[in-house]
Amino acid sequence: MAVGLARYEFPGKKLYRGVAYLPLIIPDIAIAVATLVCLAAFAIPLSLWTIVAAHIVFCLAYVGLVVASRLTNLDPHLEEAALDLGATPTQAFIQVLLPQLMPGILAGCLLAFVLSLDDFLIASFTAGSGSNTLPMEIFSRIRSGVKPDINALSVMLISVSAIVALIAELIRASGENKSFK
Repeated sequence: MAVGLARYEFPGKKLYRGVAYLPLIIPDIAIAVATLVCLAAFAIPLSLWTIVAAHIVFCLAYVGLVVASRLTNLDPHLEEAALDLGATPTQAFIQVLLPQLMPGILAGCLLAFVLSLDDFLIASFTAGSGSNTLPMEIFSRIRSGVKPDINALSVMLISVSAIVALIAELIRASGENKSFK
């Protein structure tokens, strides 16, 4: 999505860009209700798959925005050079552009994972009977008071998040050191 919006011209590009970034500015409750209405209009039964589909639609805008920001910092002449040297457009994309976009793609995926893990409203509106996500389970358990298992889960989530952030920072710092040498 980000590469298409940044590099190509097509009819309705401005409209598509505006619609693609709507999940960034629309409140979660409105997205949840609209998703539920859409699913009901097409008579799609609620299940784990409707939760997954809703979260993919919700998170695509965030991934697209992060990848687009990475794309603006890339040298477009590298891709042109690959094409001049005989690479097909697909080869140039896979071998030249994609490796340069990978940090942005990974950052977008991590952001999407965190947003999806945190999103209670969209999950609760699109879940069928028997479908349960971690936020929904935590919410249902804390209604009767916070128990030690929820505290332990919170500590685990914070620890894993801190470790992932530390590893990402170490990788970023080592990449900066290599680029200065």
